[in-house]
Amino acid sequence: MASCSIVIRAYNEEKHLPRLLTGIQQQTIRNVQVILVDSGSTDQTAAIARQYGAEVVYIQPQEFTFGRSLNRGVEAARSDLVVTASAHVYPVYPDWLERLLDPFVEPKVALTYGKQRGAADTHFSEHQIFRQWFPDEPQINQAHPFCNNANAAIRRTLWQDHPYDELLTGLEDLAWARWAQTQGHGIRYVPEAEVIHVHHETWHGIYNRYRREAIAFKQIYPQETFTAGDFFRLLRAHIRNDWQTAWRERVFGKVWLDVVRFRWQQLRGTYTGYRQSGPVTWQLKKAFYYPRWNHEPPVQRDVKPIDYQQTSEPEVRS
Repeated sequence: MASCSIVIRAYNEEKHLPRLLTGIQQQTIRNVQVILVDSGSTDQTAAIARQYGAEVVYIQPQEFTFGRSLNRGVEAARSDLVVTASAHVYPVYPDWLERLLDPFVEPKVALTYGKQRGAADTHFSEHQIFRQWFPDEPQINQAHPFCNNANAAIRRTLWQDHPYDELLTGLEDLAWARWAQTQGHGIRYVPEAEVIHVHHETWHGIYNRYRREAIAFKQIYPQETFTAGDFFRLLRAHIRNDWQTAWRERVFGKVWLDVVRFRWQQLRGTYTGYRQSGPVTWQLKKAFYYPRWNHEPPVQRDVKPIDYQQTSEPEVRS
């Protein structure tokens, strides 16, 4: 029996996947089953996964949804504790898995998720979103179902009762967490389980990401809305907040225009996806959109980070 199973969704991720798999090999938890769900990659993604000892499950591109891909991966899992990770994240510390799985000693915990931070070339505003969504403070008994499958873990026995929704355009993690809470199970946010999340998107890709998630959110909460007033109010608030942070960090001159472009695409996509729904719950509005006026420096742990410069990656054979 594997100590845990890790499900990685991937499509053409040969650039980022080796770092994640290297980070998994550096973890304090051993005997880990790694499952890569490949949705039609045309590069060396599957070959790289096999070189690191991962099992590869295939899904046809035309069948792909986030929920369907995850369901195929969890089906192949041999452990009751299943970690889900994006192919373009990598753990910061060697106890990432240990910290993410610790809360499952309590039987009522159904899901945990960890901190995410951006890479060196991440858009400035996306860094602020990561700080907003994934603060340094843990949440032991989280009241709302926000979570993120790029860095999370669930109980497979609960998934067997309720697989991920395969029809949603995104936010399958939110829908599953909401179900788990209605069944009396708990969600834990574990900031020590930290990953770096690499996003290399075009401006249109950013728009599409937020539009897709807004459409899914509308399916989960059909009575909710995001009005034109919300759009302009939040656009002003986010730009002002990001500019103030950039000024304090002495990078305003480099990022001021990037902030405007990112926030415009984010909220334009959100507005497009939400415009046919009803009122948004306050807790989820805060979790998804509203700036956190918190400019404290990041928490430093006393655990030595993984040194990826000192790790070797196996040669990939075609």
